[in-house]
Amino acid sequence: MKKEFRVCKNYEFSSIIQNRTYIKSSSFVCYFQARKEEHARIGISVGKKLGNAVCRNKIKRQVRSMVDDIFDFNEEYDLIIIVRPAYHKKSYKENFDELKINKRRLEKRFRK
Repeated sequence: MKKEFRVCKNYEFSSIIQNRTYIKSSSFVCYFQARKEEHARIGISVGKKLGNAVCRNKIKRQVRSMVDDIFDFNEEYDLIIIVRPAYHKKSYKENFDELKINKRRLEKRFRK
């Protein structure tokens, strides 16, 4: 995932989360808002409950890999993905499928 496709600033994370439109699943919470730039952006947040810095960075790398496979950044929304503690209990494939389902649910909900 290229840097231009990431939500990096804290105020950008806050504005998307304060919009309060989200989709929840066991491993992820996905907050979204209409995009403000010419392409979609995605931010990933992993809390300290999921482990030390090495473990959190590994999870972020895995989620970025999932995002590269699932999203094409032509979507009409910016997205924040918050990883939940249940992420550890599932395999990479199960988490990948769950994120794919979340994307479908998100697109249906965003079109309304």
